[in-house]
Amino acid sequence: MTTARRRVLRPVRPDGGDGARERKLAARSVRLAMEKQCLDRWMSRLKRAFHAVEKQQGKIARLERAIAQLMKKSGT
Repeated sequence: MTTARRRVLRPVRPDGGDGARERKLAARSVRLAMEKQCLDRWMSRLKRAFHAVEKQQGKIARLERAIAQLMKKSGT
C-alpha cells in the first residue's frame, strides 16, 4: 500500500522581519519622487526646445517661399 505524501512544514516568518521591506519601499518611493521631478524638468526643457525649433522652421519656410517668388518674378 502506498503512503500519502507529506506536506513540507516551513517555519513561520516572524512579524518583526518586515522592517527591511518597509525601508526598501520607503527608499524606492523617495527615489521615484526624485526621478519624476527630474523628468518634469526635462520635459519642460524639451517643450521649450521643440517650440523654438518649430519657430525656426516656420521662419525658414517663409524665407524660402519669398525667395522662390522673387526668383519666379525675375524670370531666372
